[in-house]
Amino acid sequence: MAAVDLTTHPGHLARRLQQAHYLLWNTMVSEETTSPQFAVLNALVAEPGLDQRTAGERVGLDRSTIAEVVTRLSRRGLVDKVRDPRDGRRFMLRPTDEGERTHRKLALRAARMNQVFLGPLSPAEQAVFFDLLRRVSEAAESLRVPAEPVAY
Repeated sequence: MAAVDLTTHPGHLARRLQQAHYLLWNTMVSEETTSPQFAVLNALVAEPGLDQRTAGERVGLDRSTIAEVVTRLSRRGLVDKVRDPRDGRRFMLRPTDEGERTHRKLALRAARMNQVFLGPLSPAEQAVFFDLLRRVSEAAESLRVPAEPVAY
């Protein structure tokens, strides 16, 4: 079989896009706070008091990843974990004052980074790009736990 054109493979392009995002994030936003950590902090600024599972769902992180992200944010003093008084198995999460300051700083940097990242696209193209990314991402979510086994 001949070599395939990887520019027609969405997974290959998504990986390349992620690599570019990672490089820009580390250069323009933060080497200390990862994009997933920022996403969790952002969710908690928007909705203080979320439990860990719900915070993970809000930003698309699985249970083990959200646990690790919350542990790191907590160790850095950016998030407080408080046991839910109604259910001792759950932790309620809130950004600390330092977490809110960090969020404000990183949100400004991320906005600038996004301008660079999306710079090759016109505003109209950016709107289409986001629409397509959301549609594919939402459809992909259903593949995580399919109702029926997927035949390959």
